[in-house]
Amino acid sequence: MNKSRQQELIRWLRQQRHHGARSLRLVSLLGFASALVIIAQAWLLATLLQALIITHLPRAELISQFALLLLCFVLRAALNYGREMAGQRAGMAIRRALRQQVLDRLNALGPAWIQGKPAGSWATLLLEQIEEMQEYYARYLPQMSLAVFIPCAILVAIFPINWAAGLILLVTAPLIPLFMAMVGMGAADANRRNFLALARLSGDFYDRLRGRETLRLFDRASAEQQAISRTTTDFRQRTMEVLRLAFLSSAVLEFFASLAIAVVAVYFGFSYLGELNFGHYHSGVTLFAGFLALILAPEFFQPLRDLGTFYHAKAQAVGGADALDRFLQDSPDTPASAGAAVTFSAPLELEACDLVVMTARGEALSQPLTFSLAAEKRVALVGQSGAGKTALMNVLLGFLPYAGSLKINGTELHDIDRASWQQQLAWVGQNPHLPAATLRENVLMGRSVTEAELERTLDDAGVAEFLPRLPQGLDTPLGDSATGLSVGQAQRVAVARALLKPAQLLLLDEPGSGLDSQSEQRVMAALKQAATRQTTLMITHQLSDLASWDEIWVMQDGQLVQQGHWQQLHQQEGPLREMVQHRQKEIA
Repeated sequence: MNKSRQQELIRWLRQQRHHGARSLRLVSLLGFASALVIIAQAWLLATLLQALIITHLPRAELISQFALLLLCFVLRAALNYGREMAGQRAGMAIRRALRQQVLDRLNALGPAWIQGKPAGSWATLLLEQIEEMQEYYARYLPQMSLAVFIPCAILVAIFPINWAAGLILLVTAPLIPLFMAMVGMGAADANRRNFLALARLSGDFYDRLRGRETLRLFDRASAEQQAISRTTTDFRQRTMEVLRLAFLSSAVLEFFASLAIAVVAVYFGFSYLGELNFGHYHSGVTLFAGFLALILAPEFFQPLRDLGTFYHAKAQAVGGADALDRFLQDSPDTPASAGAAVTFSAPLELEACDLVVMTARGEALSQPLTFSLAAEKRVALVGQSGAGKTALMNVLLGFLPYAGSLKINGTELHDIDRASWQQQLAWVGQNPHLPAATLRENVLMGRSVTEAELERTLDDAGVAEFLPRLPQGLDTPLGDSATGLSVGQAQRVAVARALLKPAQLLLLDEPGSGLDSQSEQRVMAALKQAATRQTTLMITHQLSDLASWDEIWVMQDGQLVQQGHWQQLHQQEGPLREMVQHRQKEIA
């Protein structure tokens, strides 16, 4: 990562602090107050030691100073606790805002774009990389101002007492940030490489975990295990590189801070022995001045040492911000997100003219498509895998942009707000998603229906068959990703949800996938019945039941090559007839 890129990411990180601005200001104010308490504490200690050792004042006369000293200890602890709590709140608020930005962006991009990267990489982006910014905002950023204010305040307190001690501290102070910067120059790049390795490792591991049955069937388990082992070793080495830089930075800071404090101690030691006679203001080097300087010297370097300790937090934040900023800046704008909200009261009619499906980055996924889907018509879309059927479905769902024209009841699709458009749709895909907590909530999705209507829908979708086997019936918690249900059961729940939704357009993508033949027949019968009440488009590979549909569209190599009724297309020479003959040979 070049220096200009690092500076750009640091500016981006600082721009995000407005999400926790109030807490960050409180951290700085508490730090400034703590610095003043530190100076008062050192002043009281030096005064007490001067009074007890040199002037031999009775302890009874120093009770008020002891009480003030005790108050300083308590107040300093309280201020440090307040700083920690305010810093944690600031980091939490900023991390929550960043996660919200990512989630909003992912929601706007839609599943068609998200599937381009493994799920593990998204998890790393949302959890690991944003989490690594906590220390940057909670500790490093407030410490930058404290690293300037506290040493300056201490110098103001020391210079009127002994200019030599103040000069020693002033001359040695720049050494710490200088060497800290030198050591930390490669830390951000090391963290960035570490995050990239972690994202790859997470994505690869998740993909292999999902495909473990396929790997086992093709006897690739051992080879993939070795690949994961190599990736893990690479990630471990990168992690140790980051830790080595962090420890090296801390060691350098400790060395120079200790060296500077030792010089101050040597100066006062030789001054008391009479070997050195400078630094005072014609009153000699007093015990009070020596104690004050020696007590404040570690406190003078402590903010700089803390800044160095937290410097690796900056490197981690820069490394995490690289992927986060690239995602937020480079991810394309989504279609149909800024249009007007439209509600259709009648079944939808779709008209497409030279429609070209585009990727989110503007690459063509299909040839120009021209078709007309009349209101309340049922159309089956068939074709080989990779023909472009799912891409066309994603356009209709509003997840992919397009060129050309696609009108809904005379209104261009990209002029319709995507959220309001999707309210007009009912959708059943191959991989059902059940995000709600219970089965009932996943079916209803906030809608209000009668118990009789709910029971009838559950029976039509085949949910009633396995419902008695669930411990709490409709109120059974499903867990993450509906782990309490099989794939076929989850598919039937998704079908029931689509049947209950009052939609004007029903979109189906292999709704019978994951079902046995008997359940598939029952579900398809319910969907066909529902299709008579609304406009319907269904992707299917089942060619045995196409005669009952109003129209068949055949897609090949990204274009619609045949459109018409089953009897018409089945008798013609063309892709549909070839597909039927090929399927018959497979069955035979």
